[in-house]
Amino acid sequence: MAYESTAEPIKIGYLMDFRLPESFPGEMLDDLSLPFELVFDEALAAGIIDRPVRIVYKEVEGLPKGSVKAVIDGFGELVDEGCLLVFGPNITDNCVAVKEAIEERFRVPAISVTGTDDWLGEWTFSFPQGSMTDEPLFWADLLAKAGYSTAGLLIEDSLIGETYSRNFRRAAAAKGIRVVAEAPIAQTARDISVAVKTLHDARPDAIIHCGFGFGIVFINPALEALGWDPPRYTGTAFQNAWVNPIMWKAFTGWIGVDQYDEHNPVGQAYLDRFEKRYGRRPQYCVPVVNHDVAQTLLRALTDARPLSPRGVKEALERVKMLPAAAGAPGTRVSLGKWTRRGWMGAGYLVARRLDPDGVTSHLVDRFGSETP
Repeated sequence: MAYESTAEPIKIGYLMDFRLPESFPGEMLDDLSLPFELVFDEALAAGIIDRPVRIVYKEVEGLPKGSVKAVIDGFGELVDEGCLLVFGPNITDNCVAVKEAIEERFRVPAISVTGTDDWLGEWTFSFPQGSMTDEPLFWADLLAKAGYSTAGLLIEDSLIGETYSRNFRRAAAAKGIRVVAEAPIAQTARDISVAVKTLHDARPDAIIHCGFGFGIVFINPALEALGWDPPRYTGTAFQNAWVNPIMWKAFTGWIGVDQYDEHNPVGQAYLDRFEKRYGRRPQYCVPVVNHDVAQTLLRALTDARPLSPRGVKEALERVKMLPAAAGAPGTRVSLGKWTRRGWMGAGYLVARRLDPDGVTSHLVDRFGSETP
């Protein structure tokens, strides 16, 4: 091939800010990157882009198990490698701290699925898999529809837990729901029996877990020990259920906030293409979420002038009304100058319940919808 016909790949960083367990299924690890591969390969074959795009994957142990420093160092290494944009970090406690380093040191755009608005800024864009303001509204809506009037909260001792609980109290009050008990829990899997007993003694109509997710592991066993089976709700921590069988068992029977909706035609058309190429059909949140991020990046990379971090940042601001695979039918991706949240429309969140078979889940409700 002639010298004039070749070009270096465009590099995009993928920063995973917690180390996946050894038991993490190989197919699910592939699901992190294959949506990007499929979108960019299709675009290259169709002549939409004129050079390949390479995902540079880096895994570090940030909070809650590791440190913010590991995440900042990992981001810097991706920048040094020439990445024009970084997807990550994604855990709220890390994002709030890393944002400052991005603005002051790196000045490279970053996209996160964090749920905090504190991430949003000049260089930082969000595809929030929920939000610590939106999800509490959804919980209150679900409880009110179910006819519940009281709730008990298990609150992880973290920025995430504190923000969730503060916003739920307001949302619950607006719906006439009383919070009758609260108990703090650790961010990681610890003995939780005392906290669960505190809620049990108050006998709320339903319980809500406020946190990132690892603190939920021993709630079901504690409930079983008490012979208590209340309706139970959680946020996008629910999406950790796919990590391994331990997490699936922890979330079985819970209603959680998710972004996979089998009735979304954009998502199903994408999974048709995924299945044709890779021979399987992953029907959960990660593939459709990463598809939307990849499609957004494709729009930005083809529109960036020049192809530089600032050029990509400014091109992201011109992505408008892109049909989304994640969320309910009709969800769109729209960004802009100081519009940093990608998914638009109430239906970008749905509620799902995990089935005990360890394989399936089903739709319970859509946010903002009077009927499922």
